[in-house]
Amino acid sequence: MAQQPSFDIVSTVDFQEIDNAVNQAIKELATRFDFKGSKSSIEFLKADKKLKIIADDDLKLRNLQDILKTRLVARKIPMKSLEFGDPEKAFEGTLRQEVTFVNGVPADKARDIVKRIKDAKFKVQAAIQGDEIRVSAKSRDELQAVIQFLRQSPSNIPLQFVNFRQ
Repeated sequence: MAQQPSFDIVSTVDFQEIDNAVNQAIKELATRFDFKGSKSSIEFLKADKKLKIIADDDLKLRNLQDILKTRLVARKIPMKSLEFGDPEKAFEGTLRQEVTFVNGVPADKARDIVKRIKDAKFKVQAAIQGDEIRVSAKSRDELQAVIQFLRQSPSNIPLQFVNFRQ
């Protein structure tokens, strides 16, 4: 019996590209005149898969965020995958902010995506499997229509479509 065509909906980021972007941002930070003598820094915590930004004041914090966003966009990391925490006071009057990454489709977002697919009346089956969604159908054309539908509909997280099986 032949298997039905299917694909997976995932939300992942390339942590190597994030590491490269952070290294570029650190180099730019070291050469910028407005950050000379400042305690500002960007640190990539690989084990926790998050960033820690430290800045002298609110203006420098926004400038650091802009530098970081510019470098991440250049590396094709979607801005939807970033979640900036609230700035908090740190030692010696500095501000600290954590940046986490959306990796995997959260359960509430997965339920919303499956509901949108079913409400659109596609002839497909969508099932949540951990942090991804498997969509299968008898027709490849239906699957491609679902992909087009999801690309055009707004989403708070970046979606990738992988493992297209025929």
